[in-house]
Amino acid sequence: MIALLQRVSSASVSIGGEITGSIGVGTLVLAAVEVGDTEATAAKMVRKISRYRMFSDDNGRMNLSLLDTGGELLLVPQFTLAADTGRGLRPGFSKGASPAEGRLLFDTLVSLAGELGCRVQAGQFGADMQVALVNDGPVTFWLQESPV
Repeated sequence: MIALLQRVSSASVSIGGEITGSIGVGTLVLAAVEVGDTEATAAKMVRKISRYRMFSDDNGRMNLSLLDTGGELLLVPQFTLAADTGRGLRPGFSKGASPAEGRLLFDTLVSLAGELGCRVQAGQFGADMQVALVNDGPVTFWLQESPV
């Protein structure tokens, strides 16, 4: 499972011109499910996302997590993160989970994140979405979890 975390001042996701999810200060996560990922992989990723220290403390050091700050979380499915770009000029998608498995595990991510107690918004799996964000910093991290 791959998660691209971005610390944001604000972010939103729209489908067909209608905003379907919006957050203030927090984390925008673009997430991809890979072949072999499981609910355990999703649980491990959610724990990492929520506890990843990417927010500044009183001394300006990145020592605080989303849970520490009470920030908001916007999860957006993005299967293209799982693309194989090693050869040629056209990406391959054999590393990505099937649409059914991807949808199930993305929904699991959203559900598990909600259980953490932070405000969670989400994009729609399989939809053509437009994502807007104000990246704070800019601060962006790539996380990857292997199936457990």
